[in-house]
Amino acid sequence: MMMALAGVALFFAAFPALLYFRNVTLYRTPAVSQEPPVGVSVLIPARNEEAGIEEAVMSALTSQGVNLEVVVLDDHSEDRTAEIVQKIALTDNQLRLESAPPLPEGWCGKQHACHVLAGLARYDLLVFVDADVRLTSDGLSRMVGFIYGSKTDLVSGIPRQRTGTLLEKQLIPLIHFLLLGFLPIARMRTSGQVSLGAGCGQLFMATRRGYDLSGGHAAIRRSLHDGLTLPRAFRKAGLMTDLFDATEVASCRMYHSASQVWFGLAKNAREGLASNRLIVPATVMLLSGQVLPVVLLGWLSTEEWIMAAMVVVAVVCSLAPRIDAAIRFKQSLWAAFFNPLSVSLVILIQWFALFRDVLGFRPSWKGRQYANTAVTSPSSGPGDDSPSQ
Repeated sequence: MMMALAGVALFFAAFPALLYFRNVTLYRTPAVSQEPPVGVSVLIPARNEEAGIEEAVMSALTSQGVNLEVVVLDDHSEDRTAEIVQKIALTDNQLRLESAPPLPEGWCGKQHACHVLAGLARYDLLVFVDADVRLTSDGLSRMVGFIYGSKTDLVSGIPRQRTGTLLEKQLIPLIHFLLLGFLPIARMRTSGQVSLGAGCGQLFMATRRGYDLSGGHAAIRRSLHDGLTLPRAFRKAGLMTDLFDATEVASCRMYHSASQVWFGLAKNAREGLASNRLIVPATVMLLSGQVLPVVLLGWLSTEEWIMAAMVVVAVVCSLAPRIDAAIRFKQSLWAAFFNPLSVSLVILIQWFALFRDVLGFRPSWKGRQYANTAVTSPSSGPGDDSPSQ
């Protein structure tokens, strides 16, 4: 029995570790574009963002190597968001402040705001960034070079994730592990399979052509998880998507408290690991490969050296990607050594999201509530508005 458990732990730890280290050779920082400057529209949906909107806008306005416009859509903010942006716009004609129309029924607020922004953009390269994202001065130029070099219509990457609280340090770095440990990037780049589409909702660059053909954010109007559903909408339309390392392109601090982390990750979990089809296999895979190896360490016997070797290798495989990611992507190194705790917590959040849905609690964000029937399965087409249950 123990030998079988050791084998299970080794298999589920080794597979994502091997894929992770294969993927990091493909998930690269794009070079600065050497082509003449092209027009780029940076589009920022903003709802009650007075604490950080100035920094977001100013970082975008420092962009070099592109012909730039920055458009901020004030989405019915109840704070000083619009006032702050308008003040900056008076000193820089690259910046425009626009006001969002009323939110139509059946739309997620962010998807509607991005849809409106796309219609307001003047240029044919659209960059959607959250209001907590800070672009580097050459970030847009790098993205331009990548999207043209990859010959795709939508590209995305995970910005450098800045963390402060303990729970942020434990959970946010798992974004890189889950992406690079389970998505085969080489296959993604050669196959138009819809389910291989993935990205980070904090940062997208799209061509106008691809955006219009795919339906853009209108195709995922009910989604709370554009990081998955937008790339899959493009792929469903027959377009290719790609990923790059955005650590040197942008930075982001998503949450500022344990409560924000918990409920922020839970709000879109039902479209990710907590979907009806994924939650059980994801739980088994993650617990078996990332938690079980450490549990088995306490049961080792020097007389069972084969099992002991298997468990030790499994532990190394479970920790190696997290340690590498901490160094490579500038994350908390000490938190990587608590990987079993991090994985256990993220699984708990998935089940929390599932049971909240079953009990009829509606996901909410930034003062808006959304119907829990808006969940779309990751394996379904992203433009499919049918509920998953």
